[in-house]
Amino acid sequence: MNLQNPIYTDENKAREHLEALRWPNGPVCPHCGVVDNAVALNGKSTRPGVYKCRDCRKPFSVTVGTVFERSKIPLHKWLLANHMLSSGKKGTSSHQIHRTLGVTYKTAWFMTHRIREAMAPAKGTGPLGGPGKSVEADETFLAKSPKTRKTTPLHAKPDRVVLSLVERGGNLRSIYLDGKTVRQFLMPKVLHDDSRLLTDGAQHYKFQYLTHESVDHSKFEWTRGDVHTNTLENFFSIFKRGLTGVYQHCGSQHLHRYLAEFDFRYNNRSKLGIEDAERADNALKGIGGKRLTYRQAHF
Repeated sequence: MNLQNPIYTDENKAREHLEALRWPNGPVCPHCGVVDNAVALNGKSTRPGVYKCRDCRKPFSVTVGTVFERSKIPLHKWLLANHMLSSGKKGTSSHQIHRTLGVTYKTAWFMTHRIREAMAPAKGTGPLGGPGKSVEADETFLAKSPKTRKTTPLHAKPDRVVLSLVERGGNLRSIYLDGKTVRQFLMPKVLHDDSRLLTDGAQHYKFQYLTHESVDHSKFEWTRGDVHTNTLENFFSIFKRGLTGVYQHCGSQHLHRYLAEFDFRYNNRSKLGIEDAERADNALKGIGGKRLTYRQAHF
Protein backbone atom coordinates (compact mmCIF):
# COMPACT_ATOMS: atom_id res chain seq x y z
CA MET A 1 0.00 0.00 0.00
CA ASN A 2 1.33 3.42 -0.97
CA LEU A 3 0.60 5.55 2.08
CA GLN A 4 1.80 8.60 0.13
CA ASN A 5 -1.18 8.27 -2.20
CA PRO A 6 -3.25 11.44 -1.58
CA ILE A 7 -6.51 9.45 -1.46
CA TYR A 8 -5.36 8.22 1.97
CA THR A 9 -4.37 11.64 3.29
CA ASP A 10 -6.62 14.20 1.58
CA GLU A 11 -10.40 14.07 1.88
CA ASN A 12 -11.03 15.89 -1.41
CA LYS A 13 -8.76 13.49 -3.32
CA ALA A 14 -10.52 10.57 -1.66
CA ARG A 15 -13.92 11.95 -2.70
CA GLU A 16 -12.73 12.47 -6.29
CA HIS A 17 -11.44 8.89 -6.39
CA LEU A 18 -14.77 7.54 -5.12
CA GLU A 19 -16.71 9.67 -7.61
CA ALA A 20 -14.59 8.31 -10.48
CA LEU A 21 -15.31 4.74 -9.37
CA ARG A 22 -19.05 5.15 -8.77
CA TRP A 23 -19.84 7.72 -11.46
CA PRO A 24 -17.72 6.91 -14.56
CA ASN A 25 -20.34 8.59 -16.77
CA GLY A 26 -21.05 11.58 -14.56
CA PRO A 27 -22.96 12.14 -11.28
CA VAL A 28 -25.86 9.75 -10.69
CA CYS A 29 -28.74 11.08 -8.60
CA PRO A 30 -29.56 8.52 -5.88
CA HIS A 31 -33.09 9.94 -5.59
CA CYS A 32 -34.33 9.69 -9.18
CA GLY A 33 -31.52 7.79 -10.93
CA VAL A 34 -30.81 10.42 -13.59
CA VAL A 35 -27.23 10.30 -14.91
CA ASP A 36 -25.04 13.35 -15.54
CA ASN A 37 -27.73 15.98 -15.09
CA ALA A 38 -26.60 17.64 -11.89
CA VAL A 39 -24.75 20.81 -10.98
CA ALA A 40 -22.11 21.13 -8.25
CA LEU A 41 -23.06 23.47 -5.41
CA ASN A 42 -20.26 25.92 -4.62
CA GLY A 43 -21.81 28.16 -1.98
CA LYS A 44 -19.79 29.26 1.03
CA SER A 45 -22.00 27.25 3.39
CA THR A 46 -21.94 24.11 1.21
CA ARG A 47 -19.35 21.40 1.81
CA PRO A 48 -17.34 20.19 -1.20
CA GLY A 49 -18.82 17.36 -3.24
CA VAL A 50 -22.50 18.28 -2.98
CA TYR A 51 -24.54 18.27 -6.20
CA LYS A 52 -28.10 19.25 -7.02
CA CYS A 53 -30.11 17.21 -9.48
CA ARG A 54 -31.71 19.27 -12.25
CA ASP A 55 -34.58 16.78 -12.53
CA CYS A 56 -35.78 16.17 -8.98
CA ARG A 57 -34.08 19.28 -7.52
CA LYS A 58 -32.67 17.32 -4.57
CA PRO A 59 -29.10 17.65 -3.26
CA PHE A 60 -26.83 14.61 -2.97
CA SER A 61 -23.21 13.52 -2.69
CA VAL A 62 -21.28 10.42 -3.67
CA THR A 63 -21.91 8.82 -0.26
CA VAL A 64 -25.72 9.17 -0.26
CA GLY A 65 -27.34 5.76 -0.49
CA THR A 66 -24.17 3.91 0.52
CA VAL A 67 -22.69 2.37 3.67
CA PHE A 68 -20.73 5.62 4.11
CA GLU A 69 -23.86 7.79 4.31
CA ARG A 70 -24.12 10.16 7.29
CA SER A 71 -20.66 9.21 8.52
CA LYS A 72 -18.62 11.94 10.23
CA ILE A 73 -15.38 10.06 9.59
CA PRO A 74 -13.24 11.75 6.89
CA LEU A 75 -13.52 9.92 3.58
CA HIS A 76 -9.76 9.37 3.25
CA LYS A 77 -9.85 7.36 6.49
CA TRP A 78 -12.66 5.25 5.08
CA LEU A 79 -10.57 4.49 1.99
CA LEU A 80 -7.53 3.57 4.09
CA ALA A 81 -9.59 1.24 6.30
CA ASN A 82 -11.14 -0.31 3.20
CA HIS A 83 -7.69 -0.94 1.70
CA MET A 84 -6.41 -2.52 4.92
CA LEU A 85 -9.39 -4.87 5.16
CA SER A 86 -9.20 -5.75 1.46
CA SER A 87 -5.47 -6.50 1.40
CA GLY A 88 -5.03 -8.61 4.56
CA LYS A 89 -5.35 -12.24 3.45
CA LYS A 90 -6.62 -13.32 6.86
CA GLY A 91 -8.28 -10.00 7.70
CA THR A 92 -7.34 -6.93 9.70
CA SER A 93 -8.52 -6.45 13.26
CA SER A 94 -10.54 -3.43 14.37
CA HIS A 95 -7.85 -2.76 16.99
CA GLN A 96 -5.25 -2.43 14.22
CA ILE A 97 -7.47 -0.04 12.28
CA HIS A 98 -8.25 2.00 15.40
CA ARG A 99 -4.51 2.44 16.07
CA THR A 100 -3.60 3.20 12.44
CA LEU A 101 -6.41 5.68 11.76
CA GLY A 102 -6.43 7.35 15.15
CA VAL A 103 -10.12 6.67 15.78
CA THR A 104 -11.76 4.97 18.76
CA TYR A 105 -12.07 1.20 18.83
CA LYS A 106 -15.89 1.51 18.75
CA THR A 107 -15.62 3.61 15.57
CA ALA A 108 -13.17 1.18 13.95
CA TRP A 109 -15.41 -1.78 14.80
CA PHE A 110 -18.39 -0.11 13.17
CA MET A 111 -16.32 0.88 10.13
CA THR A 112 -15.14 -2.68 9.52
CA HIS A 113 -18.67 -4.05 9.68
CA ARG A 114 -19.90 -1.46 7.19
CA ILE A 115 -17.05 -2.33 4.83
CA ARG A 116 -17.89 -6.03 5.14
CA GLU A 117 -21.48 -5.13 4.25
CA ALA A 118 -20.14 -3.49 1.08
CA MET A 119 -18.19 -6.66 0.26
CA ALA A 120 -21.32 -8.84 0.42
CA PRO A 121 -22.89 -9.85 -2.92
CA ALA A 122 -25.59 -7.53 -4.19
CA LYS A 123 -29.20 -8.66 -3.93
CA GLY A 124 -30.30 -10.63 -6.95
CA THR A 125 -26.89 -12.19 -7.59
CA GLY A 126 -27.43 -15.22 -9.79
CA PRO A 127 -26.82 -18.84 -8.77
CA LEU A 128 -23.46 -20.58 -9.00
CA GLY A 129 -22.79 -23.18 -11.66
CA GLY A 130 -24.85 -24.03 -14.69
CA PRO A 131 -24.81 -26.51 -17.58
CA GLY A 132 -21.34 -28.07 -17.94
CA LYS A 133 -20.00 -26.42 -14.76
CA SER A 134 -18.73 -28.12 -11.60
CA VAL A 135 -19.49 -26.82 -8.11
CA GLU A 136 -17.87 -28.05 -4.90
CA ALA A 137 -19.96 -28.01 -1.71
CA ASP A 138 -18.77 -28.68 1.82
CA GLU A 139 -19.44 -27.71 5.43
CA THR A 140 -17.18 -26.92 8.33
CA PHE A 141 -17.81 -26.65 12.05
CA LEU A 142 -16.64 -23.66 14.07
CA ALA A 143 -15.77 -24.98 17.50
CA LYS A 144 -13.30 -24.12 20.21
CA SER A 145 -9.97 -25.87 19.96
CA PRO A 146 -9.75 -29.13 21.97
CA LYS A 147 -6.57 -27.67 23.48
CA THR A 148 -8.45 -24.81 25.16
CA ARG A 149 -11.99 -25.98 25.81
CA LYS A 150 -12.90 -27.91 28.93
CA THR A 151 -15.12 -30.96 29.07
CA THR A 152 -18.32 -30.24 27.13
CA PRO A 153 -21.16 -29.40 29.57
CA LEU A 154 -24.54 -31.07 29.21
CA HIS A 155 -26.32 -27.97 27.88
CA ALA A 156 -23.48 -26.62 25.69
CA LYS A 157 -24.42 -24.79 22.53
CA PRO A 158 -23.87 -26.88 19.38
CA ASP A 159 -21.00 -26.05 17.07
CA ARG A 160 -21.76 -23.44 14.43
CA VAL A 161 -21.96 -24.80 10.88
CA VAL A 162 -20.79 -22.95 7.78
CA LEU A 163 -21.64 -24.19 4.29
CA SER A 164 -19.64 -23.02 1.28
CA LEU A 165 -19.95 -23.60 -2.45
CA VAL A 166 -17.33 -22.78 -5.06
CA GLU A 167 -17.72 -22.91 -8.80
CA ARG A 168 -14.64 -24.31 -10.50
CA GLY A 169 -13.06 -21.30 -12.20
CA GLY A 170 -15.69 -19.01 -10.68
CA ASN A 171 -16.86 -17.51 -7.43
CA LEU A 172 -17.28 -18.84 -3.90
CA ARG A 173 -20.27 -18.26 -1.64
CA SER A 174 -20.64 -19.09 2.06
CA ILE A 175 -23.50 -19.05 4.53
CA TYR A 176 -23.87 -19.59 8.25
CA LEU A 177 -26.63 -22.19 8.42
CA ASP A 178 -27.91 -21.07 11.85
CA GLY A 179 -30.40 -23.90 12.22
CA LYS A 180 -31.10 -24.25 8.50
CA THR A 181 -30.34 -27.50 6.73
CA VAL A 182 -28.11 -28.00 3.72
CA ARG A 183 -31.17 -28.96 1.69
CA GLN A 184 -32.79 -25.59 2.45
CA PHE A 185 -29.71 -23.75 1.23
CA LEU A 186 -29.09 -25.72 -1.94
CA MET A 187 -31.88 -24.12 -3.91
CA PRO A 188 -31.87 -22.86 -7.51
CA LYS A 189 -31.25 -19.27 -6.38
CA VAL A 190 -27.90 -20.41 -4.89
CA LEU A 191 -26.91 -23.42 -6.98
CA HIS A 192 -28.07 -23.96 -10.55
CA ASP A 193 -29.89 -27.29 -10.76
CA ASP A 194 -28.00 -28.25 -13.94
CA SER A 195 -24.65 -28.09 -12.17
CA ARG A 196 -22.31 -30.99 -11.54
CA LEU A 197 -22.17 -31.19 -7.75
CA LEU A 198 -18.97 -32.44 -6.07
CA THR A 199 -19.10 -33.23 -2.35
CA ASP A 200 -17.84 -35.54 0.36
CA GLY A 201 -19.84 -38.57 1.42
CA ALA A 202 -22.44 -36.69 3.53
CA GLN A 203 -25.92 -38.14 3.04
CA HIS A 204 -27.77 -34.81 2.76
CA TYR A 205 -26.22 -34.13 -0.65
CA LYS A 206 -27.52 -37.31 -2.23
CA PHE A 207 -30.44 -37.40 -4.67
CA GLN A 208 -30.63 -33.61 -4.97
CA TYR A 209 -28.96 -33.22 -8.34
CA LEU A 210 -28.87 -35.43 -11.41
CA THR A 211 -25.09 -35.09 -11.67
CA HIS A 212 -23.60 -35.68 -8.23
CA GLU A 213 -20.22 -37.22 -7.46
CA SER A 214 -18.52 -37.60 -4.11
CA VAL A 215 -15.41 -38.82 -2.34
CA ASP A 216 -15.53 -40.80 0.89
CA HIS A 217 -13.29 -39.19 3.50
CA SER A 218 -14.15 -41.93 6.01
CA LYS A 219 -12.24 -44.35 3.74
CA PHE A 220 -9.36 -41.87 3.30
CA GLU A 221 -10.45 -41.08 -0.24
CA TRP A 222 -9.57 -37.42 -0.80
CA THR A 223 -9.60 -37.23 -4.58
CA ARG A 224 -10.72 -39.37 -7.52
CA GLY A 225 -9.84 -37.82 -10.83
CA ASP A 226 -11.21 -34.27 -10.63
CA VAL A 227 -13.72 -35.20 -7.90
CA HIS A 228 -12.67 -33.56 -4.62
CA THR A 229 -13.49 -30.73 -2.22
CA ASN A 230 -9.90 -29.59 -1.73
CA THR A 231 -10.65 -26.04 -2.94
CA LEU A 232 -13.04 -25.53 -0.05
CA GLU A 233 -10.75 -27.27 2.43
CA ASN A 234 -8.09 -24.68 1.57
CA PHE A 235 -10.60 -21.84 1.94
CA PHE A 236 -11.78 -23.14 5.33
CA SER A 237 -8.15 -23.28 6.48
CA ILE A 238 -7.63 -19.58 5.72
CA PHE A 239 -11.01 -18.60 7.18
CA LYS A 240 -10.43 -20.42 10.46
CA ARG A 241 -6.90 -19.06 10.75
CA GLY A 242 -8.32 -15.56 10.35
CA LEU A 243 -10.98 -16.13 12.99
CA THR A 244 -8.60 -17.58 15.57
CA GLY A 245 -5.47 -15.55 14.84
CA VAL A 246 -6.82 -12.12 13.86
CA TYR A 247 -10.41 -11.69 15.02
CA GLN A 248 -10.35 -14.15 17.95
CA HIS A 249 -13.98 -13.46 18.93
CA CYS A 250 -16.88 -13.56 16.46
CA GLY A 251 -20.50 -13.49 17.59
CA SER A 252 -22.96 -15.62 15.66
CA GLN A 253 -25.00 -12.50 14.79
CA HIS A 254 -21.98 -11.13 12.88
CA LEU A 255 -20.71 -14.32 11.29
CA HIS A 256 -22.42 -13.73 7.93
CA ARG A 257 -20.45 -10.49 7.47
CA TYR A 258 -17.12 -12.14 8.24
CA LEU A 259 -17.98 -14.82 5.70
CA ALA A 260 -18.78 -12.11 3.14
CA GLU A 261 -15.34 -10.57 3.79
CA PHE A 262 -13.44 -13.83 3.24
CA ASP A 263 -15.60 -14.74 0.23
CA PHE A 264 -14.87 -11.33 -1.31
CA ARG A 265 -11.12 -11.67 -0.95
CA TYR A 266 -11.23 -15.17 -2.46
CA ASN A 267 -13.34 -13.97 -5.41
CA ASN A 268 -10.88 -11.10 -5.96
CA ARG A 269 -7.64 -12.99 -5.31
CA SER A 270 -4.21 -12.40 -6.81
CA LYS A 271 -4.37 -15.66 -8.79
CA LEU A 272 -7.08 -14.02 -10.91
CA GLY A 273 -4.78 -11.04 -11.55
CA ILE A 274 -6.52 -8.80 -9.01
CA GLU A 275 -4.00 -7.10 -6.73
CA ASP A 276 -4.55 -5.06 -3.57
CA ALA A 277 -5.40 -1.69 -5.16
CA GLU A 278 -7.91 -3.16 -7.61
CA ARG A 279 -9.42 -5.35 -4.89
CA ALA A 280 -9.93 -2.29 -2.69
CA ASP A 281 -11.59 -0.45 -5.59
CA ASN A 282 -13.89 -3.43 -6.20
CA ALA A 283 -14.98 -3.25 -2.57
CA LEU A 284 -15.75 0.46 -2.97
CA LYS A 285 -17.88 -0.30 -6.01
CA GLY A 286 -20.12 -2.40 -3.78
CA ILE A 287 -21.02 0.31 -1.26
CA GLY A 288 -24.11 1.51 -3.16
CA GLY A 289 -27.62 0.51 -2.17
CA LYS A 290 -26.52 -0.77 1.24
CA ARG A 291 -27.01 0.77 4.68
CA LEU A 292 -25.94 -0.51 8.06
CA THR A 293 -26.77 1.46 11.19
CA TYR A 294 -24.95 0.96 14.47
CA ARG A 295 -28.06 -0.59 16.02
CA GLN A 296 -28.32 -3.09 13.16
CA ALA A 297 -24.64 -3.96 13.43
CA HIS A 298 -24.52 -4.24 17.19
CA PHE A 299 -27.62 -6.33 17.78
